[in-house]
Amino acid sequence: MTKLIIAIDGPAGSGKSTTAKLVAKRLNYTYIDTGAMYRAVTFLALEKGIIDSPDEISSMTKNLSIELVPSESGARIFVDKRELTEEIRSLTVNKRVSDVAAIKDVRKELVIKQQAMGKAGGVVMEGRDIGSVVFPDADIKVFLTAYIDRRAERRLKEFTEKGKNFSIDEIKENLINRDKIDSSRETSPLKKTEEYTEVDTTEMTIDQQVEAIVNKARELIELRKVK
Repeated sequence: MTKLIIAIDGPAGSGKSTTAKLVAKRLNYTYIDTGAMYRAVTFLALEKGIIDSPDEISSMTKNLSIELVPSESGARIFVDKRELTEEIRSLTVNKRVSDVAAIKDVRKELVIKQQAMGKAGGVVMEGRDIGSVVFPDADIKVFLTAYIDRRAERRLKEFTEKGKNFSIDEIKENLINRDKIDSSRETSPLKKTEEYTEVDTTEMTIDQQVEAIVNKARELIELRKVK
């Protein structure tokens, strides 16, 4: 059976993580959350007090062992055998992760790790630059997007479910700032090229998003079998 590389890109709150997890489950593929890797580096930089030192963050990243372990609730992330799955989801990390992700050498190191994780295929990888940089020859490239208000509502729901209280305005401001940094950074900016299939998830259910990608994947798998 042909094992595809499926790239799902898009801004925060567009539905990437939930959709990618479920697509991977339906296809029996491995789900890889590259954003969690940048969050982990950000968390550690904050913890070590080096968040404003790009050189120190780059040096730290080079020596990290990062492992993504599948689970029923999604990927668990371990850095040097230490689990950081919950710690990386704070608003404090949210506020600084785009700054860390803009550091050229950090991206270089993490891209190498991501390419090693997905090179054999059979993966659904989501992030900001999967189809443009990490796997430019990915079999399927999907760009998810949604209106900012809808994205803020989704992120607020995630925080509320975890017992974290933030205002919708605070979350919306954070998303707008992240969009600006992610789209304008010099290295691997968030962008949609003509190879992507764009899916506006504003009014779509998760099931609809997942079904669209799974159908596309199965059609391609069948086509390759015939050839």
